[in-house]
Amino acid sequence: MNTKALRPISYGLYIIGSRKEDRINGQIANTVIQVCSEPPTITVAINKENLTHEFIQDSKVFTVSVLCQDAPLSLIGNFGFKSGRDSDKFVGVNYKLGETQAPIVLEHAVAYMEAKVINEADVGTHTIFIGELVDAEVLTEDEPMTYAHYHQVKRGTTPKTAPSYIEEKDIKKEGESKMAKYKCSVCGYVYDPEKGDPESNIAPGTPFEDIPDDWVCPVCGAGKDEFEKQ
Repeated sequence: MNTKALRPISYGLYIIGSRKEDRINGQIANTVIQVCSEPPTITVAINKENLTHEFIQDSKVFTVSVLCQDAPLSLIGNFGFKSGRDSDKFVGVNYKLGETQAPIVLEHAVAYMEAKVINEADVGTHTIFIGELVDAEVLTEDEPMTYAHYHQVKRGTTPKTAPSYIEEKDIKKEGESKMAKYKCSVCGYVYDPEKGDPESNIAPGTPFEDIPDDWVCPVCGAGKDEFEKQ
């Protein structure tokens, strides 16, 4: 079996919110699907080890904020690489409580949905929660972010299935020297000197060694000393 056949499946990027009594939490997910139109029903798959999973199972409610293409890595990293067990992810984030009192992230979101769980399925490491919508709203007309855009553009990595992977291979064959890339040992973000980190005012063409010492990973906030040469 060739699992590479799974790669062309399309995904988005979402912040899933939920609550447990008077506590709220949220996380990044890429597996939100509409499965029915009448009544409008969606599903999301959540890892059983995540705090959000515990909250959804307790309250039987969840929200979905559809992130826009320009959502900063810092927002994605906050909800994707930090645990609600250690910190309040919603500090400094523009959000509101929905009809179910679950949190809805409003910033850098093109739309949101709010659902009550009507069923769930155990699929090993994850649970698929099936929810009937109780509210939904379009916030902007911005372009929604795809998982491919997040990996190929926001993270600066180049999968073998991407057209740019062939271009990089051709450049190497021409014998041009390439500046070394550095990978974050915490979250896997790759700093590519040719692309820099514009969101942190690091211009393209800046070698890793020339980045200020107080620079941090734009995804998870890890320090420069947490990076390893590729």
